[in-house]
Amino acid sequence: MDPTLNKDFLEFHSLPLDTVAAIIDRADQLAKHWAGRTMPQSLHGKRVGIIVDDTGWRNTAAFDLGVKAMGGVCVQPPISFNTREATADLAGYLDNWFDLLVVRTKELATLQELAAVMHAPVINARTRLNHPCETLGDLAYIKSVRGSLDGLKVVGIAPDANILRSWVEASKSMPIHVVQVYPERWQVADPNLLNPNFEISRDIRHALEADVIITDSWPKEARENELVAYQLTATLLDKGQRDLIFLPCPPVARGQEVTADAMSHPVCQSRPAKEFLLHAQNALMEWATS
Repeated sequence: MDPTLNKDFLEFHSLPLDTVAAIIDRADQLAKHWAGRTMPQSLHGKRVGIIVDDTGWRNTAAFDLGVKAMGGVCVQPPISFNTREATADLAGYLDNWFDLLVVRTKELATLQELAAVMHAPVINARTRLNHPCETLGDLAYIKSVRGSLDGLKVVGIAPDANILRSWVEASKSMPIHVVQVYPERWQVADPNLLNPNFEISRDIRHALEADVIITDSWPKEARENELVAYQLTATLLDKGQRDLIFLPCPPVARGQEVTADAMSHPVCQSRPAKEFLLHAQNALMEWATS
C-alpha cells in the first residue's frame, strides 16, 4: 500500500466520488461471489484489527466475517479508548501488528485522533455522530436494484443522529438529494453538513416523492405523542412512488418510528439491503488495503 495515500474512511464525504462509485460497483461484484461461494482471497496475508468500543453487532460481525471470507487474519483487541492509555500510544502499538483497523467507538474525534497518528488505514464502524458504512451499504443495495444513483431523492424521517448525518455527508459528494423531515428541535444545524443537496422540512409529504425513505429511532427525550405525526405507516407507503425503497434503520421500534404494517409492506427492503452491508464493507477493505 502506498503510504502517501490517505485511505481512512471516517466520514462519507472524505472519499472522492469516483472512489465511492468504484467501491459500490465492486460491492455488487462481491455480492455475486458471496452467493456463489467464490470469494476472492484479496485480503490474504492482511492483518485486520476490529475494535468494538461501543454497543451494536451488525457491521462489526460483517467485518469479521468478510475478513475471514477473503483470506485475511482478524483479531478483536479488547480496547477501550479515552481511559488509561493515550490514543496516540495505542495507535503506535496497533501499527506494529495491523494493516487495517476497523473501529466502532462513541466519539468521531477519537477516530480522527487515531487516524492522524496511525500509518494503517482506519475505518469508522460507527460513532455517535455518524455511521458511514451503513450508508455505503444501503447505497450499494440501492444501486443494485435501481441501476443508478443519479438524482436519487432520499427522505430521512429521522432526527439529527448518526444515521441521518451520514446520509447528509453522502449528499456533499454524491449526485443525490437528501431531505430531513422532522420537528425543528431535532433538525440538522451543523454548518459543516449543510450543502445544496440537503434540504430540511417539517412536511412529511416529501415522502410521497421519495425514491428512498429512511427512518431512525425516536429521540429518548421526545414527549409522549410528540412524534406521532412523523410515524411511518403502511398507508403513507401506499401513496409513495411505485419503485419506492423503504430502509428502516435497525433496531426498529414498531409503534414508534414505524408501524408494524410498514415493516411488512412490500417496499420495506431492510433485510436484503443489510446483506449489502457485508459486500460494501468487503469492497471498502479491499480498497483500503490495496
